[in-house]
Amino acid sequence: MPDLLLAACGLSCAECPAYIATQTDDQELRIKTAKEWSSDEFSVSPEDLVCDGCTTAAGRIWSWCNQCAVRACALTRQVATCATCPDYGCKTLEAFFQMAGDEARRRLEALRSSA
Repeated sequence: MPDLLLAACGLSCAECPAYIATQTDDQELRIKTAKEWSSDEFSVSPEDLVCDGCTTAAGRIWSWCNQCAVRACALTRQVATCATCPDYGCKTLEAFFQMAGDEARRRLEALRSSA
């Protein structure tokens, strides 16, 4: 059974600083994470970092999650993670892996191999 805190893309919400800061009400972690996640092209404020996990049905999610193509696709296809999608390895997911690194890919591959 997939981890309930595993996002469709393979990221672990339990390891996400936005999720951790929300669950522990840690304003210092929100401030630190906002600085780390901000760039010249993308500004993140501590107030943006309120999240109950990507898989939450009724909770709060980080504003970026509402724009996430992987999450939107998984919701449309009604899959818990991309590991169970018949189109696994699609362009959307591969583009995400290029941005996010290999840990998310490893998690999804492990789910696929255990199914």
